[in-house]
Amino acid sequence: MTRRPFTAEHEMLRKSVRSFVEREVTPQVAAWEDAGRIPKAFWRRLGEVGFLGIDFPAEYGGAGGDFLSSVVLGEEMARCGSGGVAFSVLVHTDMSSPWLVRFGTEAQKRKYVPGIVRGETVCALGITEPGAGSDMAALATRADRRGDHYLLTGSKIFITNGVYGDLYFVAARTGPATPGRRHDGISMFLVERGAPGFAVSRKLDKLGMRASDTAEIVFQDCPVPAENLLGEEGRGFQQLAAGLQRERVMAGVLALSGAGQALDDTMAYLRERTAFGEPLSQRQALRHRLADLATETEAARRLLYHAAELYAAGEECVTEVSMAKLFATEVANRVAYHAVQLHGGYGYMREFPVEGFFRDVRLWTIASGSSEIMREIIAKRLPL
Repeated sequence: MTRRPFTAEHEMLRKSVRSFVEREVTPQVAAWEDAGRIPKAFWRRLGEVGFLGIDFPAEYGGAGGDFLSSVVLGEEMARCGSGGVAFSVLVHTDMSSPWLVRFGTEAQKRKYVPGIVRGETVCALGITEPGAGSDMAALATRADRRGDHYLLTGSKIFITNGVYGDLYFVAARTGPATPGRRHDGISMFLVERGAPGFAVSRKLDKLGMRASDTAEIVFQDCPVPAENLLGEEGRGFQQLAAGLQRERVMAGVLALSGAGQALDDTMAYLRERTAFGEPLSQRQALRHRLADLATETEAARRLLYHAAELYAAGEECVTEVSMAKLFATEVANRVAYHAVQLHGGYGYMREFPVEGFFRDVRLWTIASGSSEIMREIIAKRLPL
């Protein structure tokens, strides 16, 4: 139904990713969910098939594709049966490493991007703190310059890929905020696992996204070489803000694509399940509920694709991205609720995929900018 913004090349990529997911991901997700992590070998396998650097420059080992290619990857990964697997992969490919490609020095890119693309270096993004989430200006982690290095001190929480990651993109305060400019003085750093003074303080236990490892990490006088400053000192917030639009588009992609799978699963169940002498799919009340959900999902997809196209074209799109992220994730949560309801008692059982989706998708109205923050961003741009 939707006018899809994808070319024939994008659709060839979709077939490739879908085949890979069906063959090598979906059969494994139950074990990975139980283990609470993705095996390191899987990251290397993703690198072998070329899915970890789809829109990175070929000179660093990437495929030289575009942002819409990453959207395709996100859509197909989200249908694997585990929101956690898809989330971990997209944190690596779209929510952390693109900052390196965009703002890194030539030396930094030569050093790190090939390993990222090959799946040898798993990436994590360290922004959120126990006392600072949506309000990034409240960051308390500090990075003090000491000659040829910085000393990093502070803690980060809810860090995806934080337990088993290899390269952390960490936001820290390098200078004071100025009156009227609370976000000044924040910088970004590349911190390698094993750095002195860096530790994973605990692995976090979560409602959903079980296959995605999540950690609280701490830095205590952790020395970070000055050459690992990412971008310009004191301009970290501006860099983060530029990347957040990509992250929010991808959050919408993961949530909505998972919702599409949940709708498919629910319709298949209603066709097979009989009650009162006929398939549940023939009960008008249930059919109409599915009609509403399909309509909302289609509307969300159109809004999301529009935002993705604007971002891919390099246009100003904060309002459109915020609207798309808000609507797509809220719709996906409504789909999750009704998918479980329409499965009846079976929807509450772990053996049915909608149960896992119900738990996983709840994160998306919180992560990457909560629904409340999205509404405030949109409201600030209205002629009120």
